[in-house]
Amino acid sequence: MRFDLVDLNLFTHIAEASSVTRGAERCHLSLPAASTRIKNLEEQIGVKLLSRSSQGVKVTPAGETLLAHARRVLRQIEQLSGDLQEFASGIKGHIRVFANTTAMSEFLPGVLRTYLVNHPNVTVDIRERLSPDVVRAVQEGMVDIGIAAGVMHTEGLEVMPYRVDRLVLATALSHPLAQKKRVRYADTLEYDFVGLPEESAIHNFLKRAAADLQRTLHWRIQVSNFETAGRMIEANVGIGVLPESTARRHAQTMALSIVQLQDDWAERNLQICVADLAALPAFARKLVDLLVEDGMRGPA
Repeated sequence: MRFDLVDLNLFTHIAEASSVTRGAERCHLSLPAASTRIKNLEEQIGVKLLSRSSQGVKVTPAGETLLAHARRVLRQIEQLSGDLQEFASGIKGHIRVFANTTAMSEFLPGVLRTYLVNHPNVTVDIRERLSPDVVRAVQEGMVDIGIAAGVMHTEGLEVMPYRVDRLVLATALSHPLAQKKRVRYADTLEYDFVGLPEESAIHNFLKRAAADLQRTLHWRIQVSNFETAGRMIEANVGIGVLPESTARRHAQTMALSIVQLQDDWAERNLQICVADLAALPAFARKLVDLLVEDGMRGPA
């Protein structure tokens, strides 16, 4: 039984997008060509790999097995390309990273700036996700590197410490909570909040934390970034939960009060997660090394 790398790559993209059309687009194939390739692959193996419906496609149990192996094969090809890059020019590398909100906004920009300057032939695809989704993506081979916070089930992964992720409450100076030194998250939920977009990891994290208390979080306004959130909080539109480094940076130019959250989840250890460090391409291992060094240095 022989497998074509184009077919494996196509099948992986289709499975991840739950769509033959989007999978074909990601592989720069026409829809008829992609459909023919998947049909031929199913006939060669002798089982159905995808079940189709009006909502899209779903991977069958046999397809899940193929998907797991395809991801491993494609990672090994990526590693081969990366290792050969040390000896040849013109070969481009690609690294996929998932990270939580604080890592994305506070810690990674400086690390990636240094890395990309020193590795001009490497591109990095970085996306914000909730920590459980970050770990799951690394375990399933969807990404090369994950940065997650809190107590996670990281069985089968190599985990390295990174940074401390502390969340704090930010309020206007005139807000009733502004003079408190510490407050429980439950006691903040009677007030209106300024939040980030629904697709942001921190938005979903705070929503889940409220649900765990059987409470509802009331969003007065949702904005696109931390700076705008700080401006809205300063204007007493609502209160907000922000990474401490973000809150303290904005408090230098905005009239904000920073209140510590008493909840255990407010302080979390960020961890770097990879499936197999030795199996990563050389250029990806160098990014992991840079992250570990950054974590050891700590705050600037």
